[in-house]
Amino acid sequence: MRLNQILRATVPAAVVGACAFGLAGAATAQSAQDGPATIDDIIVTAQKREQSLQDVPIVVTSLSGEMLEDAGVRDIKDLQIVTPGLVVTSNSSEAATTARIRGVGTVGDNPGLESSVGVVIDGVYRSRNSVGFGDLGELSRIEVLKGPQGTLFGKNTSAGVINILTEAPSFTPGYNAEVTFGNYGAMGVTGSVTGPITDQMAFRLYAGRRVRNGFYDVDTGDGPRTETDDNNQDFWTTRGQLLWMPDDNTSVRVIADYSRRDEYCCTGVQVRTGPTYPLIDLLSNGAGQRPPAAGFGPLPYSRQAYANRSSDQEIEDKGVSVEANIDLPSLFGGARLTSITALRRWTSSNGQESDYTGADIAYRVNDGNFGYGVDNFSQELRLAGRTDRLDWLVGVFATTEGIERGDTFYLGADYTPLLSLLISSQLNAANATIPVSPTTIGCYTRANQTAQAFGACLASGGTGTGPFGPGGAVVTNPAFQATGPGFTVGQTFEDDYSQDSTSFAVFTNNTWHVTDAFDVTVGLRYTMDEKSVDGAQRNTNGNGTTCNAALANAAAIGAVLGANTSAILGRFCLPWTNSAFQNRTIDESFDDGELSGTVKASYRFNPSVMAYVSYARGYKSFGYNLDRVQTGITPASSLFFPSEVVDSYEAGVKMTLLNRTLLLNASYFDQRFTDFQLNTFLGTSFVVESIPELNSRGVDADFLWFTPVEGLSLQGGLTLIDAQYGEFTAADMANPGNFPQLSLLPGNRASFAPEVSGTASINFDRSIGNGMRAGFSLAAKYTSEYNTGSDLLPFKMQDAYTVLNGRVSLGSEDERWTGEFWVQNLTDEEYYQVVYNGFIQGNAFASTVQPDGSFYNPAQDTLTYNAFLAHPRTWGVTLRVRY
Repeated sequence: MRLNQILRATVPAAVVGACAFGLAGAATAQSAQDGPATIDDIIVTAQKREQSLQDVPIVVTSLSGEMLEDAGVRDIKDLQIVTPGLVVTSNSSEAATTARIRGVGTVGDNPGLESSVGVVIDGVYRSRNSVGFGDLGELSRIEVLKGPQGTLFGKNTSAGVINILTEAPSFTPGYNAEVTFGNYGAMGVTGSVTGPITDQMAFRLYAGRRVRNGFYDVDTGDGPRTETDDNNQDFWTTRGQLLWMPDDNTSVRVIADYSRRDEYCCTGVQVRTGPTYPLIDLLSNGAGQRPPAAGFGPLPYSRQAYANRSSDQEIEDKGVSVEANIDLPSLFGGARLTSITALRRWTSSNGQESDYTGADIAYRVNDGNFGYGVDNFSQELRLAGRTDRLDWLVGVFATTEGIERGDTFYLGADYTPLLSLLISSQLNAANATIPVSPTTIGCYTRANQTAQAFGACLASGGTGTGPFGPGGAVVTNPAFQATGPGFTVGQTFEDDYSQDSTSFAVFTNNTWHVTDAFDVTVGLRYTMDEKSVDGAQRNTNGNGTTCNAALANAAAIGAVLGANTSAILGRFCLPWTNSAFQNRTIDESFDDGELSGTVKASYRFNPSVMAYVSYARGYKSFGYNLDRVQTGITPASSLFFPSEVVDSYEAGVKMTLLNRTLLLNASYFDQRFTDFQLNTFLGTSFVVESIPELNSRGVDADFLWFTPVEGLSLQGGLTLIDAQYGEFTAADMANPGNFPQLSLLPGNRASFAPEVSGTASINFDRSIGNGMRAGFSLAAKYTSEYNTGSDLLPFKMQDAYTVLNGRVSLGSEDERWTGEFWVQNLTDEEYYQVVYNGFIQGNAFASTVQPDGSFYNPAQDTLTYNAFLAHPRTWGVTLRVRY
């Protein structure tokens, strides 16, 4: 037993490559044995036990460490290039990274919302996707499990799991080092060392540092920002491990890691500049944003950004885990007890340019008051065994989590004049006698305003000068001047939220070998969740005075503006200026339990063909909106949103052909999500709204061929998705007032759900004589068009695109040294990660229902749209040395 454990812990990279689904691994394996590798060498742990990929009745993409290295994968965002049906994006910060599988995922702007795609690193469940965006270190393999996986992989994995396994300590001494230089000033250095401490204990230590200049050119406008680039890279990580094997039946693995990012990320660029452009141009030093196209159409792709405030971010991730495996040969004929204990802390502190213009409108400061932290303790216990006819597993999982979120907001000197310009230009369009002016806010907020004085104030643009004298003489009347208060310049609010959650689950997963060819798997999990939230919402520096003053004058304003009054007064009481949030406290709690599980049946027709059908029910916990949420100008009475469940049906076939060197797998899936937790930007704040129904159905297919040509392997995959929201109306929503901004959803394709997603890779690696080895790899991914906005506005569509990564290598045959030239995004494909609404720069949705049943009228869309862009072409050279 112990010898097997040591072999698993010390297996060299060449053999690991043969044991995972990936091209580089395949090619390396071919060089290490006679003839091509076989599909039987692909081992996965998708059911918490080591199995051949072709024996597992679920869709799994397993990627070896060497394939990940060859494809340039260092984090879960890079993982997209080799995984069909996976989309990973970031938005205003790398702290908001989101993974989606089969068109289903969770936007990361709200820390109260847990992920639909679970990330598990060395057996430890991570509650937010952003923890996987960083240097993951030395990877053994990554397994992407598609569809709900809540039975075995912790909580909240309703869309799938990204299971990351890093290299363990080895009892064979070794070291490796890597140095990289690339364009955009990229530099990186990593290294690791492993070996025995005693005959019972081994260690592994990894450390890395990577830096790079930004991808954007930034016009700093009004300042005070001084950085003229953005989306740079500056992080370092270290990871230490101990492996203790005191006897033949016991192994204990201890892992401690720490990583930190100090970067500027992320600013956006205009992809459509709307009719508010002249107003931004008037207020800013320089143009302030990209000039509009003719007819306010889409703008050409550009990395020219505008930001007068800093986007600095600090992210820290640290933790320790202990995994113990104890073989109990006398229990139930042989069983293994596994314990995984983990303690982790993840924190972020961010600055933010909120309006992405050169004007000084709104921003957040990286002073420690904007960001969030997650403290997590988890404990998992599993007992697993095997008889002639039954593979059984029972376990418990418990976790406690504490989230602390601080939110603060600042208004710049241009906020008040911009809002005046926006309101007065709207009024001017209906009544040309009202001028477009930056100084009318005080007309609305002047104490004891009368209808006559208010109308005259608007007509004078707030100056009080006009034909107000006898006989229409032009005079200045102090009673008509805009002397009321404007909006607070500087900090406007400082909110704090604390969410505590406890989750406990019992689970079992058992496979009955009914015959040598027919297996039935039954898994059940009962999860009990309890969550509470406490919050304090506080306006600062007199913020809210302007809102109150305008509301006090509602009668006078209404007498002049009539039907426009409610909408205009709403602009004075947006969440960041609403007096109703002053000294508001939040205290809510809820508990719930849910049964989830799976039933699978598989039949092996012969050694080469296996077919299966399955049903799975997944569960994603309820939570709270940790943000200022209001309907109209009234704060939401509750921040709660309910749990999400999914029922998934799947049928597939797995084939191993050509003397077991060709893998062909295909499956059909049909997933129905109820109360789908959609995190959407409603124009003023991020709100989780439960969508009654989301259906995702389609086909997954994969192939892998270890060709007869020495060192050559081919791999590919295809995912076809039809992901659509069900039909629903405002009455079906928890908050019917949110329906207008979501009225494009019913019956339409979900965001980030391309109909076609395909990958293809080729890898060639072999000896060329004279003690040398050469190789190349090429990985491509095609993605059809999809909408990047949770509200499905047409301007947020991303056209179809293809990304290509390549590598050429030369080194010694024993891999003591290798030099590589690599290119990511070889064709410099231009595409968006996320397109979003510009801050108070126009409107997209009308106030009345349109002929198509939605609230969207393209002819009335005045929004400016911004986008967070994908990476451009990057290239560089890497030198590796290994022993």
